[in-house]
Amino acid sequence: MSGSEKTVAEHIVDFLQRREVKHVFGLCGHTNIAVLAALAESPIDFVTVRHEQIASHAADAYARVTGRASVVLSHLSPGLTNCATGVANAALDCIPMVVIAGDIPTHYYGKHPHQEVNLHADAAQWEIYRPFVKRAWRVDRADLIAEILEKAFHLAESGQPGPVLVNVPMDIFSEVISSETFDRIIDNTRALVKPSIEDETARQIITKLAEAENPVTYAGGGILLAQASEELREFTDHMGLPVAHSLMGKGALRDDHPLVLGMTGFWGTELTNQTCLNADYIFAIGTRFKEADCSSWYSGYTFNIPGSKIIHVDIEPSEIGRNYPTEIGVVADAKSALRVLIRVAKEMYPDGFNRTEMKAKIAAFKKSFKASNVEMQTSDAFPMMPERILADTRIALPDNAIITTDVGWNKNGVGQQFDILTPGSILTPGGFATMGFGPPAAIGAKLASPERVVLSLVGDGGFGQNPSMLATAVELDLGIIWLVMNNNAFGTIAGLQKAHYGLTYGTTFPGTAEKPNNGPNYAEIAQAYGAVGIKVNNAKELLPAIQMAINSGKPTVLDVAMINNPTPTTGHWNILDIYSPDKEVSHVATD
Repeated sequence: MSGSEKTVAEHIVDFLQRREVKHVFGLCGHTNIAVLAALAESPIDFVTVRHEQIASHAADAYARVTGRASVVLSHLSPGLTNCATGVANAALDCIPMVVIAGDIPTHYYGKHPHQEVNLHADAAQWEIYRPFVKRAWRVDRADLIAEILEKAFHLAESGQPGPVLVNVPMDIFSEVISSETFDRIIDNTRALVKPSIEDETARQIITKLAEAENPVTYAGGGILLAQASEELREFTDHMGLPVAHSLMGKGALRDDHPLVLGMTGFWGTELTNQTCLNADYIFAIGTRFKEADCSSWYSGYTFNIPGSKIIHVDIEPSEIGRNYPTEIGVVADAKSALRVLIRVAKEMYPDGFNRTEMKAKIAAFKKSFKASNVEMQTSDAFPMMPERILADTRIALPDNAIITTDVGWNKNGVGQQFDILTPGSILTPGGFATMGFGPPAAIGAKLASPERVVLSLVGDGGFGQNPSMLATAVELDLGIIWLVMNNNAFGTIAGLQKAHYGLTYGTTFPGTAEKPNNGPNYAEIAQAYGAVGIKVNNAKELLPAIQMAINSGKPTVLDVAMINNPTPTTGHWNILDIYSPDKEVSHVATD
């Protein structure tokens, strides 16, 4: 053998170091302790959690903040299935992640050893992830691990990003091999050059947008994945196009930019949906036109297509024309494409476009919309109004604070009426809409950017999913704030069920938000884990409590009783037709 001899696990850790991986998220098991032993001797920090779903959600957020593939280390079977929800969430939001999982020894294939998944095929554990990862590898030979890892990182980060699985039998982790196969890839490129557009296509796009009567930019999460916010701002300032965005495109531009309309779809504002309905050309970039963002694709609510013409730029060819017919479809990286479009636009129209009427219309609507919320945002009612909770949180947070959301008011309400002032500072579970994403995601965000304030906005249902993430935060001394918007219910579903069936069976907990019957005391739970726990007892206590938590730098849980009002809607969701055909009903408040 040529080259230095080490275990495969040690070679893997060396490989991760060369890729400048700083943290690996996961949980131990008998199949992966060889990797843990190798990590113990390395500068890479292993972030130990109490449940694998915490690891995958934290890794998801870590990748969103760093812009690079995160790494998860999992045990076989129950470890891998516990991890699966977070990996699927990352997949549906196009987040790059490399999951390395231990498996049964190769010499036990087919014998049904401890914890093996083999009911339909031997050594089939890796197939569990096939529906949602970009690719799943089962490593059957130690000398193939180097090239598989190299392919895994490239695939996770290139094209439409996403998670991949590298499934490794435990005996292969422990096999001693030469470094030769790893040495062979040392000089390989770490990142692939992303596709752009040629000038001819750019001129065609700019011409159509310049000649359109009511053009609109529709920005999706692809802007944030491509780290193209500054390019989008420059393009917007020059072309003067109003900018609507999907839920995942929230924060692609600062919400106080004079041309930002807001979020589209079911929870979108009237101005945003109406402007998109009236558009003759829609310049869509980095978006998939997903259901909630498009009012279930019903005409007359968010988009009128056919009718409006679409110019669609996306890194993934299958997204273009999937849900709406497209006039010009361009496969390109958002950042690269915008750079070309900006240059060509300045060459063709050096003076740019100043749509003063549109800016005035947006400013007037925002002023009116904010004025309509003032009563709720300043209400001293207790349990608190959700609008007051969001307003006080925005006042307390610095502009560059990172917030993680979950599901319910903390996601839909934030998308609609909480200003994001630093692009990329909101981390939201989009396509999978996973309850329980936000609290562990805050751990990944804080590790990726320890100098920034990190706050998790979460309902009591979401916080209750995996409160053991507090143990990890306390052990690592992560000054995260978890603000529990506690309506003593799975509030969004309770409001939906109440509106359509007149009851809240299985969607609310005993008692009320202010006085739950023997319900969890989240402040005391936090204290039991060693964090600071504060139960807010009236509306005026919240703002100083958030400010105190920020200043303390300690892991802090704020338990805030909240009335279960529905998030206002202007769009449509087709489930309403299923539950109550021909009736104008959506969500209602519940007790």
